[in-house]
Amino acid sequence: MLYKYSEIKTVHLEITDKCNAACPMCARNINGGEDNPQLPNTELSLQDIKKIFDTQFIEQLERIYMCGNYGDPIAAKDTLEIFEYFRNNNKIMLSMHTNGSAKKPEWWAKLARVIGRKGYVVFSLDGLEDTNHLYRQNTKWSKIMENAQAFIDAGGRARWDFIVFAHNEHQVEDAEALAKKMGFEKFQYKKSARFFSNVAGTTKEMHQASNRKGVPTTLLQIPSNPKYRNAAIDKMSEVAKEDSKIKFLPSRVIDIEGTLTKQYFSKDVTKKKPMEKEWDTVPIKCKVAEEKSLYISAEGIVQPCCWTAGQMYLWYYEPQGGQIWDYINQVGKENLCAINRDLESIVNGKYMQELIPNSWQKSSCADGKLAICSKICGTKYDPFAEQFK
Repeated sequence: MLYKYSEIKTVHLEITDKCNAACPMCARNINGGEDNPQLPNTELSLQDIKKIFDTQFIEQLERIYMCGNYGDPIAAKDTLEIFEYFRNNNKIMLSMHTNGSAKKPEWWAKLARVIGRKGYVVFSLDGLEDTNHLYRQNTKWSKIMENAQAFIDAGGRARWDFIVFAHNEHQVEDAEALAKKMGFEKFQYKKSARFFSNVAGTTKEMHQASNRKGVPTTLLQIPSNPKYRNAAIDKMSEVAKEDSKIKFLPSRVIDIEGTLTKQYFSKDVTKKKPMEKEWDTVPIKCKVAEEKSLYISAEGIVQPCCWTAGQMYLWYYEPQGGQIWDYINQVGKENLCAINRDLESIVNGKYMQELIPNSWQKSSCADGKLAICSKICGTKYDPFAEQFK
């Protein structure tokens, strides 16, 4: 059992899976190239939100934040109106994460007034004018700065998240100084947890980015300064480190056609992926079970967390090839959609209360133990938490 519907205190909401950017380590595109062909490319409307979040449910919540796996809230049509609907409750904490490179300054100023002081916006800016676009591909620095300043000047509480790579590690202090000058209330450098290959089950030191045309762009690399390296990834590297050669990475749909298979775990110990052996045995301590947090996707699909939801549309597996579908298909995806079904019945239903938590007791990933749960909430490694230390 995860938690009761009446116990939920936080909702992680992905209002859209659309985005103006093309970050190379995001699953919404193929290494920064063409869009992930499996994505629904959809968004939640204000009408959808009102169906999912009745006023009584909102009253019990302490926090709603828009982030997600694939999209940016600024790419959705009704983001501002949805925040206005939530803000009818003046006690709830509201926030969102964004690249900041869309909408007009007037929109951002209004967002500041709607969210008010009981909330904030996290701007994900990974460098300065000459480097931010190397990871946040297709974003425009001048527009980001204009929008962020408009939000701050209108009274908005802004925070700056900075993912550290080899190409921007020399700019962390300068970025922090700029954040302070502009009026950001917090600056957080992050030690990336994404230098890991889910397909190979190994860590990696580099990742080749591409553009929409399939042309290689930036070679993303782990920082050299230990201060900015993710300690959990380094620890995992002792068990499962990939060779350091620069490898061809697909960037177009044509590159992956005919090559995809289901996510696979071997019952043969000699054929298991390096980290798979760890995932088989590690105890799981579910983060969202402790936080009483729920995830709702851009389709209105209910999942315990963004990590399980993030396994639904991975371009490097065949459609419905991720391990999570073994459980979704037992109840039917349509029966997890809170637009068409009562949210309380979904949360208190078989998928959330039995299938997911019971999977943690399986003997191995090959037997059905969810690898994503072992990776994120296993008690031995915690690359997510290490990002912020």
